[in-house]
Amino acid sequence: MSESSLTHFNAAGEAHMVDVGDKAVTQRQAVCEGYIEMQPETLALIVAGNHKKGDVLGIARIAGIMASKKTADLIPLCHPLPITHVEINLQPHTELHRVYCRTTVKTAGQTGVEMEALTATQIALLTVYDMCKAVDRGMVIQGVRVLEKRGGKSGHWKI
Repeated sequence: MSESSLTHFNAAGEAHMVDVGDKAVTQRQAVCEGYIEMQPETLALIVAGNHKKGDVLGIARIAGIMASKKTADLIPLCHPLPITHVEINLQPHTELHRVYCRTTVKTAGQTGVEMEALTATQIALLTVYDMCKAVDRGMVIQGVRVLEKRGGKSGHWKI
């Protein structure tokens, strides 16, 4: 892939913010997923609500929502967007010893919300890690990816 095919580089190969000013405002949506694997005992603490730091999944959900709104502050060439909806679903999968996260982010705008959904997913899972690291330092975040996007010139894309 050449630099000219990457939208965040100009003709001289320099990084720049893409001009989306002439793009149509459309309904945009991105859906992402990821999970954090842990020891069965750690997941049991989360599920039972017995973690001394409080409601792990509730706090992780709020952290993910907050992160989606801060994405442009974290990713240098990302446009700040008026997010209209964020849904973060955190589900314990006891048989796999993991917490699964599925995030949906929506906006009406000139560019997509994939970065916001990815950021929200990562931060929600990182918050689970942060809250549980005292009892399980070996947790692993995996499988973070975009599952689906809607809107804009490229239309609908789904894995």
